[in-house]
Amino acid sequence: MARDWDLIIFDCDGVLIDSELLSAEVLIALLATEGVEIDFDHVRRNFLGRSFPTVARHIREELGHPLAPEFEALYRSRLLARFETELRPMPGIAPALALLAARGMPVCVATSSSPQRAARSLAIAGLAPALPHVFTASQVERGKPAPDLFLFAAERMGAAPGRCLVIEDSLPGLEAAEAAGMTAVRFIGGGHLAGATLRHDPDVPLLRDWAELPVLLDSLPAQEAV
Repeated sequence: MARDWDLIIFDCDGVLIDSELLSAEVLIALLATEGVEIDFDHVRRNFLGRSFPTVARHIREELGHPLAPEFEALYRSRLLARFETELRPMPGIAPALALLAARGMPVCVATSSSPQRAARSLAIAGLAPALPHVFTASQVERGKPAPDLFLFAAERMGAAPGRCLVIEDSLPGLEAAEAAGMTAVRFIGGGHLAGATLRHDPDVPLLRDWAELPVLLDSLPAQEAV
């Protein structure tokens, strides 16, 4: 049953908020001004679920284009400007969070986004009051797919890793959850995964719509408490 879980950990972008298409559009446009041409499939394959330093390293090492020191700040400012008018919460997430609160289920967010972006995104989407506990990759040495962020979140929330459920959309996030010894669910309801060929462990359950959450949770057993 859902109440058996000690903690549910949500990724943010592409799970709580429908932001990944906006993020990709801003990044693609900015890189184009520097002569770097990539498409959305490249973003989805290489950047989804990863922190900006990891993205910047890929652009430098794989695409052969070091980014100027001011690029990250410019990207973040333009993205947040888009968020102010275009960002929406993922359809159905607010009722899902309300249901978990009614069941007394502890929840938190563990995201590769910067603290400022995560806080502002959740505020714009109207989800901040329901999600006061937010942990970011800036708080750990290694981002996803390393387990550090999820283990850090569990420790701070007082939950055993084996009794945590992670809801992720990206392959690095799923790999991080597995490495942390947590159960993972893949949310595929975001616009950025429409028509995508998904690669992941076939045993990972899929969540297509937030309305499916209660049934899914009740079908997943947590490990026994020790």
